[in-house]
Amino acid sequence: MQFKLYTDVHEFYMDTYDVLMRHEAQNLIPLGNIIIGHEGKDKTDWRDPVNWLMATISDAKGIQLTAVMTPPHNITLYATDNILNPEAINCLIDGLKDHEIPGVITEKTLAEYFAKEYTLRKGITFTTTMSQRIYELTAVNPDIQKVGIVRLLDEKDIHFFPYWAEAFYAAVSYGKTEMSIPQDADPYLYRIASKKIYILEDNGIPVSMAGYTRVMQTAIGLAFVYTPPYERKKGYATSIVAQISQHALDKGYTKCVLYTDLANPISNSIYQKIGYRPICDSLELKFE
Repeated sequence: MQFKLYTDVHEFYMDTYDVLMRHEAQNLIPLGNIIIGHEGKDKTDWRDPVNWLMATISDAKGIQLTAVMTPPHNITLYATDNILNPEAINCLIDGLKDHEIPGVITEKTLAEYFAKEYTLRKGITFTTTMSQRIYELTAVNPDIQKVGIVRLLDEKDIHFFPYWAEAFYAAVSYGKTEMSIPQDADPYLYRIASKKIYILEDNGIPVSMAGYTRVMQTAIGLAFVYTPPYERKKGYATSIVAQISQHALDKGYTKCVLYTDLANPISNSIYQKIGYRPICDSLELKFE
C-alpha cells in the first residue's frame, strides 16, 4: 500500500474524481469539496485548499482509500466501491501520524472501523456526534401538497435570517434549542449572496427555509431546512423541500441528496414522503 499526500488540489481532483463518482450521492461532501477547490472560485473560510489535507492509499489495482479534510471540519473518507480494506486504513493512519484529526464523517462501517483503529493508536477515545442517513431523490412525489410561495433569500431578509440560521446550526450541531445571538452580518450576507437558499412565504410571511449546498456533476445537495417552532406541523418544510427539489430536477440535475439526523424521525418521514430514498447510513464521530 502506498500513502500519497497531496498539496495540489487540481492533482488530487484528477486522481480521485472518477473514483468518488462511483457513489456520487454518498460522496456528496468530498466530491462537493474537491469541485470547490478545483474551480477555485470561492476561497472563503475553509474553502481555500491551501489548508486542506488530501491523501490517497493505493495498491497495484489503484486507489483503495480517499481522504480529504477541510479544517476545522472532520476528515471524510471513501473506501473504493465501499470495500473496507484494513490494510489501506492502517496505511492511512500511519501517514496521518503528524496531523491532528478532530473526527471523521463517512459511511457508517468505515467510520467505525477508522475511528476504532485511529483512537487505539493515539490512545484517545471517540464519541458519536450524530448518526445520519443519506437520502437521494430522482423524482418528487406528485401527490405532495404544496403550500406557500418559494422565493430566493435576499438582503431584505437580514432582519430575521441570521436568527433562523443560528437556530438551524444549533439544532443540527447540538440538538438543542439554545443558539448564539448573531453579531456580525458578514457570514449571513455571504449566504444571501450565494443565491442558494430559499424562503417559503405563506400570505407574504416567511415561514420556512431550505437551500442547496454542494453542486456536483449530476447531483445537488439540499440542506438548511428550518421552520421556526411556532410555524411547524403546517406542511411548510415538506412544501419547500419538495418545491426546490423539483426546481433542481427541472434545471437538469438527475438527483437531489440530503443528510438527516436519525434521532429526528419526523424529518426522516417527511423526506421519504417527498420521494427521498435512503442509500446508506453515515456517522459523524468526534475524537477526544
